[in-house]
Amino acid sequence: MKTGIKVIDLGQMDYQSAWDFQKDYLEEVMLGIKQDTLFFVEHEPVYTLGKNANENHLLQSAPKDAKVFNIERGGDITFHGPGQIVGYPILDLHRYKKSIVWYMRTLEQVLIDTLATYDIEAGLKEGLTGVWVGDEKIGAQGVRISRWVTMHGFALNVNTDLSYYDGIIPCGIFEYGVTSMEKLLGKKQNLLSVKNRITKSFSEAFQIKKIAEVN
Repeated sequence: MKTGIKVIDLGQMDYQSAWDFQKDYLEEVMLGIKQDTLFFVEHEPVYTLGKNANENHLLQSAPKDAKVFNIERGGDITFHGPGQIVGYPILDLHRYKKSIVWYMRTLEQVLIDTLATYDIEAGLKEGLTGVWVGDEKIGAQGVRISRWVTMHGFALNVNTDLSYYDGIIPCGIFEYGVTSMEKLLGKKQNLLSVKNRITKSFSEAFQIKKIAEVN
């Protein structure tokens, strides 16, 4: 079991500030100044395009209030916005397992296990990343790993306004849709409660001995 990591809820933060914050924190983890940390955050409406993204997947119909960022994570285009829980684990994988595939699968398992506590049966879809409920995507992953230290992470649609996805081809996937916990359960969910369930699932999936609840 790993000794423990910090969990910090950044609350609502604009995307650029969170991106800059991650990069600075990653450097400090690399230098041994800061310990492994899981950050939670909510963003204003924003579309992010990974380094392999097709810009044609940002449609002309996309809402104009959503900002657009080209970033250094893997993957195509996705949406972040209010009511969506974004998790940014900044971890030194030397302490876990030096495998990008293992890390991605473990992040997916965190969301699958969390959703199971709400009686939502989620899983993987062959050949695609992310977490799915049937043919609808509910959770996304996109990461950057530098010298085996991670940044970026995952996003879970909790009370997300799904109409923003009409302005993109999410993750470049034409044939499938998106969903949220609110849509599946028929009512808005308490975000703090979901974050604490994610934290518990995270500690189990990554075999972390001590991890604090979000306050």
